[in-house]
Amino acid sequence: MDPTTDNAGPAGNAETARAALEALRAEIAKAVVGQDPAVTGLVVALLCRGHVLLEGVPGVAKTLLVRALASALELDTKRVQFTPDLMPSDVTGSLVYDTRTAEFSFQPGPVFTHLLLADEINRTPPKTQSSLLEAMEERQVTVDGTPRPLPDPFLVAATQNPVEYEGTYPLPEAQLDRFLLKLTIPLPSRQDEIDVLTRHAAGFDPRDLRAAGVRPVANAADLEAARTAIAKTTVSPEITAYVVDICRATRESPSLTLGVSPRGATALLSTSRAWAWLTGRDYVIPDDVKALALPTLRHRVQLRPEAEMEGVTADSVINAVLAHVPVPR
Repeated sequence: MDPTTDNAGPAGNAETARAALEALRAEIAKAVVGQDPAVTGLVVALLCRGHVLLEGVPGVAKTLLVRALASALELDTKRVQFTPDLMPSDVTGSLVYDTRTAEFSFQPGPVFTHLLLADEINRTPPKTQSSLLEAMEERQVTVDGTPRPLPDPFLVAATQNPVEYEGTYPLPEAQLDRFLLKLTIPLPSRQDEIDVLTRHAAGFDPRDLRAAGVRPVANAADLEAARTAIAKTTVSPEITAYVVDICRATRESPSLTLGVSPRGATALLSTSRAWAWLTGRDYVIPDDVKALALPTLRHRVQLRPEAEMEGVTADSVINAVLAHVPVPR
């Protein structure tokens, strides 16, 4: 049988895409040890056309994770180090005067890529942070009144350091709500850290992913086939009501001053559908919603100061909500 026609048709394309995306974990693991949840979250964000906020202390391979993902997906990636003196045009691009033609021409900025790593986004002032808003929401950049579309797929992976706040500009709630997921990158376990050091002792160079054996195992066509299949994933009225009840319960929590918005409810439904498809189903179950609730909702709620002083966290509030809201049968 001709292998090029073995998986013909939409269903075959979807199965091929699922297998390719499942292979991402093994491929990225050649460069990044023990970060499967973060890899899954980035893939879910790509499938949902969303963006990701990565939070973790320095040195836990946030940058390497995004570079490895881009390499395994055969996508372009660029990195911008956000600093207090970074200007919006340094991200989006600007008009440059050409003396040979006596005309202005547009020089695209680093945002014109597939995977943009916005490193330490909270170190730049709000004016520059906001330069990403149009790109994230409209998937275009407008300079001098002319909209310029960004490539597809397009994902912003913004990092922030949770342990150092001096000289930073915390992202406002409205901008946080634009991120589909907030993924926390934990310190590795003892065995994972041993594996990291063993690799470095054997000559692993994080700047040379090809030498580490990272190869493209999926591409933009696989992502598009997956999105088409996810759009057909069934969501029952009971699951829709379950998502709404979870989000409404956060608005009534005594520990929060700000609960999840309707945009957050839409995001949770989207990520649950993507996760259901990735796990091999064409319908959503309550466990899918529970699995994606924390990364989808944790950055969309705001704690009361007194609750924060008592050690309450966004994750603990969402977990309490999940335990309280009745699960559909």
